[in-house]
Amino acid sequence: MNFRMTRARLATGAVSAAVAGALAVSASPASASAAGGYVNGGGSFYDDFADEGTLSTTSYKDTNATCLWQIILYAEGVKESDGTQFDWADIDGKYGSNTAYATKQLQKAWGLTQDGKVGNKTFGAADDKWNSTTGAGELEYRSTGSTDATKYKLRYHGSRYYFDIYRTTNGKYRFYHKNVWQYASYKNNSSCS
Repeated sequence: MNFRMTRARLATGAVSAAVAGALAVSASPASASAAGGYVNGGGSFYDDFADEGTLSTTSYKDTNATCLWQIILYAEGVKESDGTQFDWADIDGKYGSNTAYATKQLQKAWGLTQDGKVGNKTFGAADDKWNSTTGAGELEYRSTGSTDATKYKLRYHGSRYYFDIYRTTNGKYRFYHKNVWQYASYKNNSSCS
């Protein structure tokens, strides 16, 4: 093999690697959690939300994942579009213009880009607000006889309020809203309203 042929092969290999790399970076794969149907996590709970699916007026807009986000907006005490605080009556699992406005207000307070969408950075910023209510991430045992029997009990500390949430042993997040336990799912037709 001569020097000219080796250089041509190396150049072709480098171009192929660059194209493959660009395709890998430009393709935005669906979040494992959104694809799995639920807001979920594994291992430490301090980094569970940074890889969730994007919530917006066009993506997962009528889901219990949106309902969970609205509870965070309520706990943070942000303003909604009419200038009043985002209140309990605004929690309906529907990501409309009011939720987008309140999300922008929270993004502003957290020093994030104000696009009104709950993407990785916005959802991930909420990770800093969780604490275990049982101490250092210890498990709280509940004997319900299901795979959800053992859970982390976590508390979200917002600027105005706090609320508790559970992460089941299989990683799914559950919260209590309107006297019902709700899974934070990405499935359409929220049961929060």
